[in-house]
Amino acid sequence: MSLSEKHSVRSDSHVSSSVSLKSDRSKGDFPPDFSERKPSSDKSVRSDSHVSSSVSLKSDDSNKGDPPNFSERKPSSDKRLQYETLDSDVQTHRKHESFTDNLLWIFQDLEIKIITFLKKELEKFKKILQNENTENLVKDFNENRCSTKAAALDLTLHYLREMKKDEAADALEDELLFIHQLKCGLKKKYQCVFEGIAKQGDSTLLNNIYTDLYITQGGSEQVNTEHEVRQIEVASRRHESQEIQVECRNLFEAPEQEEEIRTVLTKGVAGIGKSVSVQKFVLDWAEGKENQDIRLLFPLPFREMNLMKKEKLSLMDLITQFFPETKGLNLTRRNNFKVLFILDGLDECRLPLKFDHNETWSDVSSPASLDVLLTNLMKGNLLPSALIWITTRPAAASKIPPDCIDRLTEIRGFNDAQKEEYFKKRFTDQNQANTIIDHVKKSKSLFIMCHIPVFCWISATVLQNILEEKRNNDVKINQADEISKTQQESNTEDTPKTLTQMYTHFLRFQIQQSHRKYDGEYTADVSWDKDSILSLGKLAFHQLERNNLIFYDTDLEACGIDVYKASVYSGMCTQIFKEETGITLGTMYCFVHLSIQEFIAALYAHLFLDINKTNVFVHESKGQENKNKNLFKTRYAHPFRDINKKNKIMIDFLKTAVDKALESDSGHLDLFLRFLLGLSLQSNRRLLRGLLTQQDDNDQSNKRIVQYIKLKLEDNLPAERSINLFYCLNELNDQTLVKEIQTQLSKGSLSSGDLSPAQWSALVFVLLTSEEELEEFELQKFKKSDECLVRLSAVIKTSRRALLNNCNLTDKSCPALAAVLGSDTNLKELNMNNNKLQDSGVKLLCTGLKNIKCKLEILSLSWCYMTEEGCSALTSALNSNPSHLRELNLSWNKLGDSGVKNLSDLLMNPQFKLEKLHLSECSITEKQSVILTSALKSNPSHLRELNLSRNNLGDSGVKNLSDLLMNPQFKLEKLQLEYCYMTEEGCSALTSALNSNPSHLRELNLSRNKLGDSGVKNLSDLLMNPQFKLEKLHLNRCRITEKQCVILTSALKSNPSHLRELDLSRNKLGDSGVKNLSDLLMNPQFKLEKLHLLNCGITDVSSLTQSLTNSKALQFLKDLDLRKNKIGDSKQRLRDVLRDSNCVLRVD
Repeated sequence: MSLSEKHSVRSDSHVSSSVSLKSDRSKGDFPPDFSERKPSSDKSVRSDSHVSSSVSLKSDDSNKGDPPNFSERKPSSDKRLQYETLDSDVQTHRKHESFTDNLLWIFQDLEIKIITFLKKELEKFKKILQNENTENLVKDFNENRCSTKAAALDLTLHYLREMKKDEAADALEDELLFIHQLKCGLKKKYQCVFEGIAKQGDSTLLNNIYTDLYITQGGSEQVNTEHEVRQIEVASRRHESQEIQVECRNLFEAPEQEEEIRTVLTKGVAGIGKSVSVQKFVLDWAEGKENQDIRLLFPLPFREMNLMKKEKLSLMDLITQFFPETKGLNLTRRNNFKVLFILDGLDECRLPLKFDHNETWSDVSSPASLDVLLTNLMKGNLLPSALIWITTRPAAASKIPPDCIDRLTEIRGFNDAQKEEYFKKRFTDQNQANTIIDHVKKSKSLFIMCHIPVFCWISATVLQNILEEKRNNDVKINQADEISKTQQESNTEDTPKTLTQMYTHFLRFQIQQSHRKYDGEYTADVSWDKDSILSLGKLAFHQLERNNLIFYDTDLEACGIDVYKASVYSGMCTQIFKEETGITLGTMYCFVHLSIQEFIAALYAHLFLDINKTNVFVHESKGQENKNKNLFKTRYAHPFRDINKKNKIMIDFLKTAVDKALESDSGHLDLFLRFLLGLSLQSNRRLLRGLLTQQDDNDQSNKRIVQYIKLKLEDNLPAERSINLFYCLNELNDQTLVKEIQTQLSKGSLSSGDLSPAQWSALVFVLLTSEEELEEFELQKFKKSDECLVRLSAVIKTSRRALLNNCNLTDKSCPALAAVLGSDTNLKELNMNNNKLQDSGVKLLCTGLKNIKCKLEILSLSWCYMTEEGCSALTSALNSNPSHLRELNLSWNKLGDSGVKNLSDLLMNPQFKLEKLHLSECSITEKQSVILTSALKSNPSHLRELNLSRNNLGDSGVKNLSDLLMNPQFKLEKLQLEYCYMTEEGCSALTSALNSNPSHLRELNLSRNKLGDSGVKNLSDLLMNPQFKLEKLHLNRCRITEKQCVILTSALKSNPSHLRELDLSRNKLGDSGVKNLSDLLMNPQFKLEKLHLLNCGITDVSSLTQSLTNSKALQFLKDLDLRKNKIGDSKQRLRDVLRDSNCVLRVD
């Protein structure tokens, strides 16, 4: 029976059509609006009347949240029979009027209840679509779902689609079915976090411990030449002020005037917090806290998708496998809804990702290879409206073509304050927390590593355990026998100061925890399972060679590892299962952090040597081995002449490891080498007693390998490799080279004498690891030479300002400097003034300047012997990368016609937003000045300082400039026109222009120009303008007379409150001129700080002395220059007055 049939009754008592669910309104374009009429509160209806279309919402049941209870008046079996045979019963039993009346009342009440229930449900559905209290309404619907509520939803969806309102139907279905279930599942999965080792750590609510990580916009796009630990060291020296910080929750918010962001790539070294950031983002969405404009969110880790790489499946199949609750979801009907896919761990992807070769795929329902699906999803062919967030380690970022990325971000981990915050949160005992913080800070290498959250956990685990062991030993030491005393000494001899010591203690602790967890016992001594560690080490070593962090069953089996044992042994390997679909997709393994894998790999290499008496690197070609042996014999015959065979095997082993690490272009073996060398120390091997062979004559081999490393440092290695070798020396407890350089630095003796390559490398290491921030690098402090610049280019790269002026530099140093400019550098200011670079050197610099990575803001190339050829190359480079430079100094170079023309073209570029331009003594002519000012007129809004001093502009050139100054968009603050061959005609034009646009200029230099009477008069009129707020005025050698000085000072008296510097040197002011200035100083509003009156024909300064004595001028005056004036006896009185002030008096 249809709904309309169920509602039909006799014609004399029918239900009004306005209540019927198949009313005329249902045929329209919009759903019925039940709020059009205010419902009546009267429930009584006469038996012969129509049922009111305005049904009360205030019936007894209307305020209950439950559906109507039809069992309140349970009909008898006779009445049930009557209902079933309604028509015949009414015909044969008309005499039973009470039955008819009762039936009518029942259906009237039934109608009220149904409509009331439906109205309430529809109102909830409407609020859900309007995003009003959505979370609670959806939660209530799902938690209190029953057949009647489901029926109401089915009816609503059916009629919305019949009305062609598919978008509303899809949105409602998403919110009530797919989205709620998806959020519930994600919340359950992501709300807890396991710190470090999931098998051993207690789970903690993520929201209780999460600390925001430092995320920046942009990042390196170059090929990595450094180990990730070294990248952390470099990043730790960057200035936060020069970076754009991005909050994780705002990744897809586009800055103003930028296009919409579809795809975000977030980089970060291993363990820096990428996956935890993803976890927090997902949890905040699932809990309804952030990014609620995103309707569907699907985290798809690459490590889990690797297990499906051979399958063919559609995008919908892929989603369903990870999120079974979305079965039945139709994404093609949801183009207007935001859908986010999070592809976590690109570096773990074992798919080829053939962006250029894969076929185009756009159908979400058609099966294809996983590689085709993912590349088309990222390119925007498949579900183009979807948002994509990809996370990766830096080395794998290049797998994604740049044109597929809209925003690049980088997670930098903990800053220094967050490191301390972590330890204070980690320990309830704040004294213990502070002890650990103090210890970590004492070791530069440990403190830098704490940028990585996982390393903070490792350090906290180790140091807490050591502190507890020491406390226990203090109690038990008197009861211990000699053997256990020795063991305790090895356990607690020193808190770790190097990475090797930290990781060795960490391994010991994990083995002890393993025994406690799986064997039910704990002992201070360590019982090593050498076979298991060998197998695990083999896995670590060979996968490190392949640069793999994620392993699968086949990888373990190839190393002879029992899969079950690997998942529990010592907690060093974490096993992850994915079982959300009811079937296990597969098992993946990884070390807790890359550094742990590198430590275990180094340990394996030592174990392999101990057991097999063979170098683990023996697979190298025989030819290379012979080459190494010959090199060894030739260069190191003397150091190794008398060592025994056992030591020689160890030295060969370590030497080969050094060579192998130095051969790596990416530096991926750098940390492995640190661990390998650190484990050769007897002090560290004692901690591994029972696992590694103890060597009595170990010191001999250590001395030999230290010598070998120092000789390697003489080979002019790249900075990245030499820096790591110094860290290796630190692991070997040798700081002789470093201390030697530190001594020379403290004595200031580096500028004299030649340094060896090893000493240069030591200097770089000392500067890069110093506690002081490298805000500024000044080459003159070291040695004025091309060699010094080239050697210290790695230091320049980390500095913000490089002051290389007056250092005898030539074009030989420019390639190294260009490499710095074209890299991911901190450099924002480069001063190369007064160096003979010539055009050849400038051209070499341009290769770096035009690189998009170059973000230089200040470039000074004054007096660099540049001609129009070099200027043209420079302006071309800046035109190709125009958006960063703010200050350019090309003074004292002969730019020529073509140079000025190309510079003018650059100034016209709307992306070139130069604020300061210095072109003093550039041989600019009147004709060239016309071209220059014309360019500035076309792009006038950015320039704030202009220096055209010492150019033959003449009055016509100044007039052209004056036209520019009248432009209200031209907001110049500093104008220098010293020695420009200007006369009173040009000065009058200039002052007139400034009078028409007076509010911006703060500094004016007209020195060495013949201003004349009218020029000084017009200038004085300008100074009287209350809108003209000049702070610095330079009129040196302008032939100002005593009479003109009276006019000038009079003007300043009328507008005295702004001027701070006044230079009237080399003008014949005489004593009367000084008297007028002295009267001006008496004005309490005149707050002059610098007054220069050098060589002004002054013989008496009594008036000046009196003014300074009787006014507040000395509260402000800081610099008074009266040199080359024959002031005689009045000089002493002036000195007496100024003695106790802050003013510096300069007299002959």
